[in-house]
Amino acid sequence: MHQLQKNGLAIGRYRVRRLMRIAEIRMRKRKRFRITTRSNHQYPVSPNLIQGTFRTEKPNLIWVSDITYVRTMDGWLYLAIIMDLYSHKIVGWALDSTMAVSLVRKALHMAIGRRKPEPGLIHHSDRGSQYASTEYRHLLQQNGIVSSMSRSGHCLDNAVAERFFRTLKTECLLNWRTMPAEDVKHDIVDYIEMFYNSDRLHSFTGYCSPNEFEKLMVYS
Repeated sequence: MHQLQKNGLAIGRYRVRRLMRIAEIRMRKRKRFRITTRSNHQYPVSPNLIQGTFRTEKPNLIWVSDITYVRTMDGWLYLAIIMDLYSHKIVGWALDSTMAVSLVRKALHMAIGRRKPEPGLIHHSDRGSQYASTEYRHLLQQNGIVSSMSRSGHCLDNAVAERFFRTLKTECLLNWRTMPAEDVKHDIVDYIEMFYNSDRLHSFTGYCSPNEFEKLMVYS
């Protein structure tokens, strides 16, 4: 609705609802989730340093990371993302057919390469074995990044990352189950880079895209 208003159309939520009903367009219902967090491990667990803080005053103060999955014609495909809480921009991502530590490492490498954060950045995640592993912790420490983890059983501690996954799966309307994994990868990357970061309006940023919000803040 806000995108239509931004394009100059006088339209409100009730008219959108009526037009959707006439066109027989319905919202997609959420499906049951597959478990991606394996917290039954022997690795050390970091304290929760953000305590429900989902807003920062500048970029590269807090990143949140999480893993989700989609089913393709070739089997499961796993997506790891890193989001900057300043603009909710996805600054790093990785796709693979397994949930190995290498998946989250690739996403972190991308984020570090793109943003080049100063030491002291907080990286928040769940207590999954990938994030708690010695290998991943070492990568964080090498780059001066401080690990933070959600409390056990408190999924809302990482709510913004979960919300992104729900948005992705709701707004990408193609039937990925009938598509090859490589085609699904292209769809997801296109959604993240060409739509979500670049064009999608976010209420959090005053109905700007993450890229637009960051540019406005730099020049304001």
